[in-house]
Amino acid sequence: MAVKILSGSATIYLAQRIAHAYGEPLTKVQYQRFSDGEMSPFIGESVRGHEVFIIQSTFAPADNLLELLLMVDAARRASASSVNVLIPYFGYARQDRKDKPRVSIAAKLIANLLSAAGASRIMACDLHADQIQGFFDIPVDHLDGAYIFVPYLKSLGLSDIMFASPDVGGIKRARSFAKYFDAELAVCDKYRKEANKVSSMRLIGEVEGKDVVLVDDLVDTGGTICKAAALLKEKGAKSVRAVCTHAVLSGNAYENIQESVLEELVVTDTIPLKKHLSKIKVLTVSDLFAKAIRKIHDHESISSLFIQL
Repeated sequence: MAVKILSGSATIYLAQRIAHAYGEPLTKVQYQRFSDGEMSPFIGESVRGHEVFIIQSTFAPADNLLELLLMVDAARRASASSVNVLIPYFGYARQDRKDKPRVSIAAKLIANLLSAAGASRIMACDLHADQIQGFFDIPVDHLDGAYIFVPYLKSLGLSDIMFASPDVGGIKRARSFAKYFDAELAVCDKYRKEANKVSSMRLIGEVEGKDVVLVDDLVDTGGTICKAAALLKEKGAKSVRAVCTHAVLSGNAYENIQESVLEELVVTDTIPLKKHLSKIKVLTVSDLFAKAIRKIHDHESISSLFIQL
């Protein structure tokens, strides 16, 4: 049973890297668009009886999600033996609960849509909340960005490394890094009055003379990361950098990052950058996903792709 790797239009840049790392060319996908903007993806070669892997991140606009659903449906109707969906960045993951009355749990809705479209398996990297795996009734492989970040941080040779979470919700993620490096942990406790706006922040922990690494799953407007970096510097940190898997970078994010005290912001290519800055370093997840595809195809465990944090 052969592997067929397909890509949505939003993530073609990453799918090409993954396919190259895997050693197979991308299967051709063509698009028809009607004058009103309606799209119709068409798989350009037979996938009957093949194990199909469709790659598409679901960042804005919402057309990227719809395109992914249409491709999954097309592969299923074309008699693929299985339809594995690789979502490097799973959008709407921040809407994973009812935090106020009369709101949607969007992450669960999207899980239902992918299952209804015909997905056999989901593969994602650094979901905003681990429990989103439970929203699916099909297998979910939750890959860890630490596989990419840990070797990079080791290469920096920081003698006084320390890890910090930019908010209370990210403590588990930052603590894992601190445990692996046998380093200390600090927490920036923030308070929001509304989304994307940090009202106040205070530091829990001692960072005097430390090379601090902020850890988060995504960076959106950059407000939290930049404010946390400024607070850490103010409290005596020798240097501050951040590792964030998904570079959402909306609004004034690029300006915020460039003008911040951050030494660098290290991200992955799950989302393409709109522009390149000297302070932003991009690491690729292509090898990680290519290895995961091979292990799934060979019916092997993917546990070797996790650094035991």
